[in-house]
Amino acid sequence: MIAENFEYSAPTKLDDALRQLSNEDTKVLAGGMSLIPLMKLRLAAPGQLVDIGRIADLNFIHEEGGTLRIGATTTHYQVENSPLVRSRCPLLAEAASHIGDLQVRNMGTIGGSIAHADPAADYPASLLALEARVALVTAKSKREIPIADFFVDTFTTALEPGEIVHAVVVPVEDQSTGTSYQKVLQPASGFAIVGVAARIRKSGGKIAMARVGVTGLSGKPFRATQVEKALEGAAGSPSEIQKAAALVSDGVDANSDLHASADYRKHLARVYTMRALAIALSRTA
Repeated sequence: MIAENFEYSAPTKLDDALRQLSNEDTKVLAGGMSLIPLMKLRLAAPGQLVDIGRIADLNFIHEEGGTLRIGATTTHYQVENSPLVRSRCPLLAEAASHIGDLQVRNMGTIGGSIAHADPAADYPASLLALEARVALVTAKSKREIPIADFFVDTFTTALEPGEIVHAVVVPVEDQSTGTSYQKVLQPASGFAIVGVAARIRKSGGKIAMARVGVTGLSGKPFRATQVEKALEGAAGSPSEIQKAAALVSDGVDANSDLHASADYRKHLARVYTMRALAIALSRTA
């Protein structure tokens, strides 16, 4: 199928792009890995596309004030292979390596991925476990919000009209922290049927901090706070991990589709939470 007719512009300055977003019928094009397929299926029919892929000010990875700031048009491949991300925030590099295939990772962007808010995407679980923030910008204002507040519902975010993702802001990892991202994928698309990110820090032989992000299980990604609370103060024995992981789907309205029933997704969530926690624990200093 062929997309509806649309106007196209590719500004090289951020200010120019933001000025063009005042029209409600305008969509932002970053890597195009999500929007273009929707347009070809005529599930989306914007009157104008503003391609931000040529704006150099949106493609960057740098460390600043104890955080990594990653520009919106930074590709998955760049995130996966950045020495800075690998050394300072390995969980994010690991999550990026699980996205689609090499072609998708070379074109798709971190900003485009989170703005699309697919409930089966890989980044959200890791960003939730990392307690990341999202830097947003309009022609007149800037703001930062926690990633947990950014994801509102299925394919729905806290982005306001005329606003785009400027950067993802991730706290730099303590070298004593262990992390892991584990998922069971849908073979044709590479999306997560269930994906779990774990982040653990130990102190005095006990788990001092645990963060668990989950994607694919429900209509939007979420922090498994019950699992986190069950682990904090524990030694991290296999039985303690199993008991905590069993809580991951409690109270969750699980998705059910042609790939997996709700009950099977809950089972997978428990299994992959155990795996992610065990691996993260093994990586703690």
